[in-house]
Amino acid sequence: MKWTKFYLPDAYSPTMEQLVYFHDHTMSIITSITILICILLNSLLWNKLIDLNMNEHQMIETWWTILPTIVLFLIATPSLKILYSMEELINPTISIKSMGHQWYWSYEYSDKFCKELESYMKYNKKNDFRLLEVDNKMKAPFLTQIRMIFSSSDVLHSWTIPCLGIKMDAVPGRINQSSLMIKKPG
Repeated sequence: MKWTKFYLPDAYSPTMEQLVYFHDHTMSIITSITILICILLNSLLWNKLIDLNMNEHQMIETWWTILPTIVLFLIATPSLKILYSMEELINPTISIKSMGHQWYWSYEYSDKFCKELESYMKYNKKNDFRLLEVDNKMKAPFLTQIRMIFSSSDVLHSWTIPCLGIKMDAVPGRINQSSLMIKKPG
């Protein structure tokens, strides 16, 4: 993935695939509405015909109230489906606890074996992504249902992996959880 790309990152999880499909679905609806409005505005600007009988048509007013409602339902239905599926935990095989600290993250694998590691940011090098490269990367198995548990020890933190479609906030004194399944290694 390059920084100059103007599209969503490649999907590495089922959640991100659904988000990309929803984005494409919504953009096709928005594009068709925009084209229709441009055509109507163009015909309105260049048309010199005036029909005084059009002022009292309740049928047209009814339809331009009903059609946007239908369009909103076409957008809201897949959106709610994705939102509920993102919050669903499906029998996780492994749990990873992620704790946000002032300048680093700590990870704890505690299901089958107890392993803890701390992840600090690296200093800038030419080939590293600024503020994204760390010394100890969190490792997670692919094609396995994973439960991520987030919390913080001091201040609010945000934990995100865009290609997996996951973003959670780590709040002090509160535990947030999310599930993820990685479809490709890397």
